[in-house]
Amino acid sequence: MTPRVSVVIPVYNEGADVVRHLERILREVMLPAEILVVHDMPEDTTVPYAEKLAEHDPRVRTVLNTYGRGPANAIRFGIDAATAPVAVVTMADGCDDPRQIDDLARLVDRGVVVAAASRYMPGGQQVGGPRFKRMASRWAGRTLWWLARVGTRDATNSFKAYDTDFVREVGIESRTGFEIGIELTAKATRMRRPVAEIPTIWLDRQLGQSTFDVGRFMPSYLRWYLFAFGPRLTEEQLAVRWAARKPDTVPADRDKEGTSK
Repeated sequence: MTPRVSVVIPVYNEGADVVRHLERILREVMLPAEILVVHDMPEDTTVPYAEKLAEHDPRVRTVLNTYGRGPANAIRFGIDAATAPVAVVTMADGCDDPRQIDDLARLVDRGVVVAAASRYMPGGQQVGGPRFKRMASRWAGRTLWWLARVGTRDATNSFKAYDTDFVREVGIESRTGFEIGIELTAKATRMRRPVAEIPTIWLDRQLGQSTFDVGRFMPSYLRWYLFAFGPRLTEEQLAVRWAARKPDTVPADRDKEGTSK
């Protein structure tokens, strides 16, 4: 059965902790789906646990990222490797609610190019996490919502669904952290393409330890924050921009199957 949604999960040495989260996703996602566990190196401790699950559920697939290390490259690779028309990016730490994957995917089915799970709209909530990170994220989300009209009050949240054709059209330029969420939201805004949101309750990770470094990734977030305020861009203008920055590599499995776009 052809999947309707590709769930892209960047991982880094999650080990056995990933099992509970993957089992929740497999239990909660009702749409025909593929679960792409994207890792940077064959020896990643997540791989044997994900492969064991894959033996019993063909929806799970481990994918070796060849674009370069780091979460941005893993997400880029995962979306490029996706075979469904909708890609949902979610983290491996259990912070995101997998019950909402179907709802986010259905918003894209209805025509939006970015569907965001929002912590900062009515009904949403953020529980835990570093105080400065919470404050900066909320401030960025609210100001982009009111001043740039981006269509979501939580542009920085990574838990989003994307129209895969849209992503491949405009490209992903991010190469470091998790700023892909704000990049694609900003690009959709500049192109006047629809962005929507649903409320979510985000819980700080209960397993393992976060390696997110706010100071390191802040310049990249700021770049895309400012980009959202620019004038309207046409598809042709963004295509030219992307062509100048596009890497030559594509996932080997998509290239072999002739599904590259």
